[in-house]
Amino acid sequence: MRWVESDDVRLAVFEEGDPGDPTILLVHGYPDTHRVWDEVAERLRDRFHVVRYDVRGAGSSTAPRHTRDYAFDRLAADLTAVLDAIGKPRVHLVGHDWGSLQGWDAVTRPGLRDRVASFTSFGGPGLAQWRHFMRYGRRRDVLSQRAKSWYIGVFRLPVLPEVAWSTFMPRVLERTMRLNEGIEPRPGHPADTLVSDARNGLRLYRSNMTDRPAGDPSDRSRVDDAGRGDGPNVAVPVQLIEPTRDPFVTPALLASLGQWVPRFWHRKIAAGHWAQRSHPEVIARMIAEFATHTDGGTPTRSLRGARVEEGQKAFHGQLVVITGAGSGIGRATARAFAAHGAEVVCADLDLEAAARTADGIAKDLGGTAHAVRVDVADTTQMEDFARNIRAEYGVPDIVVNNAGIAVSGPFLDHSVDDWRRTLDVNLWGVIHGCRLFAAQMVERGEGGHIVNIASLAAFVPSRLLPAYSTSKAAVKMLSECLRAEVAAQGIGVTAICPGFVSTPIAHNATYVGPDIRETAEQRLARRGYPPERVAAHILRAVHRDQAVVPVNAEGKIGYALSRISPGVLRRLARVTGVTGIPPFAR
Repeated sequence: MRWVESDDVRLAVFEEGDPGDPTILLVHGYPDTHRVWDEVAERLRDRFHVVRYDVRGAGSSTAPRHTRDYAFDRLAADLTAVLDAIGKPRVHLVGHDWGSLQGWDAVTRPGLRDRVASFTSFGGPGLAQWRHFMRYGRRRDVLSQRAKSWYIGVFRLPVLPEVAWSTFMPRVLERTMRLNEGIEPRPGHPADTLVSDARNGLRLYRSNMTDRPAGDPSDRSRVDDAGRGDGPNVAVPVQLIEPTRDPFVTPALLASLGQWVPRFWHRKIAAGHWAQRSHPEVIARMIAEFATHTDGGTPTRSLRGARVEEGQKAFHGQLVVITGAGSGIGRATARAFAAHGAEVVCADLDLEAAARTADGIAKDLGGTAHAVRVDVADTTQMEDFARNIRAEYGVPDIVVNNAGIAVSGPFLDHSVDDWRRTLDVNLWGVIHGCRLFAAQMVERGEGGHIVNIASLAAFVPSRLLPAYSTSKAAVKMLSECLRAEVAAQGIGVTAICPGFVSTPIAHNATYVGPDIRETAEQRLARRGYPPERVAAHILRAVHRDQAVVPVNAEGKIGYALSRISPGVLRRLARVTGVTGIPPFAR
């Protein structure tokens, strides 16, 4: 530790790593000290010169006398003093909570902003941008943010907050960390100086969280009377990390920050307010990737996908892996995602079919697609496939387990091989895709989505499809079980359940017993429900994070009856003749 003089206070500054490496400056929030960054600093110091300091009134730093001495001008002077002491022309600034508010202020100040190579923000928006949002945001979004910002009014009250911090609030804080964040108190966090830090830090709210309107001369984000900005006013590259379970900030407020920044990256992590404590590996990786990129390094695929640009498409920069992409629903889904900006891996047992899909995406849509051969029923091939995808393209954001086959005919005419192959492809193929790619998504820590293609047959019994229906019912239940497990990691899981769809699956199906191939193909063709409409449902389900999505009229009716009157479906299954249409989906 060393002391740095800044006007009326002495700041405790802590440095780790080689001073010759690029510098990352970590600024803590309220009511923390520099020790909240311990786990992150430990993971960064081998590659970066890591600097932390206790802000005025916190930890080992001294506290000024007056509330006015906590204004942003004084906080900016402190940051300048630390930068002067470091002696680097530019640093990578990272701020959490009030440290983030300080960072947003710093990157708008002439002179100070030129010393920031990049800014990573999480846990707090800029105060000027916050005021603008609260004045001009949509009413329901503003009301939601006001509800989450209840504590601001409480902290500005006289005496009572000091009493609370001197009595029960430290215990409340520790309980909140355990229950809401899943983290245990450890030496340094909360700090031994918590009570005095918290009492001193109340002045941050009383000095800065005033009721000045947006556009006040003291704000450097200028707006006109209609609430329109005069253009982006943050020239520094900004990475916004959004902890999706942060109880203090709404997604709408965070999303609005991009309008002020021309070079803006928005990344998400399924974590609470103290993400640097609960997920230090992920936070350290995000900070390092962004710092490396802004220093001229090649951005990772995940970072490329996080870049926010005006007018970008819904799935811009996301990596989507689709099995069974050579035809039918898989092909239509690959094209739909590519049309909305995604990079697509088209996987299929038939490599030529996968290549036709990928080539069509490049030629017709100008998108990026890759063709890969894989047998989803083969455990070794799927493990190699998942490993190679990660090595060549990165961790997928979305995986669509679509590959499937069908065997049609009475149960007693199904052979053991018919059952084994159907379950290997339709069920085990989905299990492999979920198991392997969900593990990658959890490790990456940035969420994701898995789509499993089931069928109307998952909940409508049929005399003609015992193996197919069994596999699809298992896929639907697997999806719901997995959804419950990985929701806490920000990963969504959807089971798509189409009814009759005009795809090649009826032609490619195996028929045992009475041959109904010609009848099935003719009636599916007359149904005329194209796979492109199923693809639209898939994209909508990912966007909305839906659990079970029945598709088309018979799918929706069958799903409703399965929940309201399953006995009706059982009776219908008994009287359905062998000439009925099997509910093929793909």
